[in-house]
Amino acid sequence: MSVEATKATSLSSDTETLVVKDWKNPVIYALLALVAPLLIGLRAPQATISLGISDGVSWFSAEPLRINPQTYGWVASALMLALALYSLVTAKAGKTLGKWVAPLFWLLFATGLLVWAVGSTASPSLSLVSLLNGAVLLSVPMIFGSMGGLLCERSGVVNIAIEGQLLLGAFSAVLVGSLTKSPWAGLVAAMVGGMLVSALLAVFAIKYLVDQVIVGVVVNVLVSGLTGFFFTRVLEPNASVLNSAPKLPAFAIPGLSEIPVLGPVLFNQNVLVYIMYIVVATIWFALNKTRWGLRTRAVGEHPKAADTLGVNVNRLRATNVLLAGAVAGMGGAFFTLVSVSSFNSDMTAGQGYIALAALIFGRWTPIGALSAALLFGFSLNLQFVLSILGTSVPTELLAMLPYLVTIFAVAGLVGRSRGPAAVGIPYVKE
Repeated sequence: MSVEATKATSLSSDTETLVVKDWKNPVIYALLALVAPLLIGLRAPQATISLGISDGVSWFSAEPLRINPQTYGWVASALMLALALYSLVTAKAGKTLGKWVAPLFWLLFATGLLVWAVGSTASPSLSLVSLLNGAVLLSVPMIFGSMGGLLCERSGVVNIAIEGQLLLGAFSAVLVGSLTKSPWAGLVAAMVGGMLVSALLAVFAIKYLVDQVIVGVVVNVLVSGLTGFFFTRVLEPNASVLNSAPKLPAFAIPGLSEIPVLGPVLFNQNVLVYIMYIVVATIWFALNKTRWGLRTRAVGEHPKAADTLGVNVNRLRATNVLLAGAVAGMGGAFFTLVSVSSFNSDMTAGQGYIALAALIFGRWTPIGALSAALLFGFSLNLQFVLSILGTSVPTELLAMLPYLVTIFAVAGLVGRSRGPAAVGIPYVKE
């Protein structure tokens, strides 16, 4: 073989690329696309759905939208099948699926199931405004919780203790709110309660280098036990004095609340929802546009490099963990200052863990976590709406709905998520 042929062979071998084919999502899409016609096509109910869109706006009036479940079911099934075929062809070619495929597929699948479920009820008529309004309201604690988790984990600290922060925030809010007869004092107390949980997390995880996941789980169990004990021994026997806090006010924003559909949903809400808007926007801006945000992202990705540049890694982590507790504590105030006016044992019902799933689902970004929490809030509200409409779906299955959505999200059906590189790794200065 000549020298030139040897060089050509070597060059061609050097330029070869290894094509890795990812079949997971295409196969899932294909299986669901084959099941969908059997469920939302062939078994679609015949009753027409009436969807009101003009509620909550005085100047706007429109006829309800009429949706035929059979027509929508077949159209959605056909589009899902097309997306599945496209995904399989793309995977076979070794190419990466576009980011638009997963959201569109799951939107078609979810709305197809929703139309089928609503059409199967005894009274297939509902208000789109009420459905979305309830979803936004019920997602509030999960949004605050996911923002608290975001502040911790972008700093490099795993925050499993979101559940405890929500729970102690709810307990502190009702106790102080009942004593002072001021919901605002209760809101401040909720923030302090969340910070107390964060202080425990910071001390053991940052100072004493205890495994952060174990610390978070232990803190959650501790808070559950303490709040349950004080509820039984203190709040319940003195409910009229210690367990009856006034609610935070709700008001409409003039002009904006009159926008059809979105106005009543976004701008005719409780004051805690407006605070939530400000918190999410502030965290997004601070994390992406300020020196503090740059340092926070640095200690979460490359703490040693940040330390070399003069950043006190552990002090910044501790500060952010405490700030995260205050944010999550406001989410806990929702349960006792917005939803109801009294505390009950373990009333957060695992929403702290769902908030953590929203953070992962949202790829550790404020907007992503917000969107994921809204999705979980929608699934939580949907079970109540379907129960009211008289669905034939068992109530036990409806109660599982938000948790099933959470499992699918964490399992990575919408794509892989990579957290900050140094999350969960204690930093010891050399």
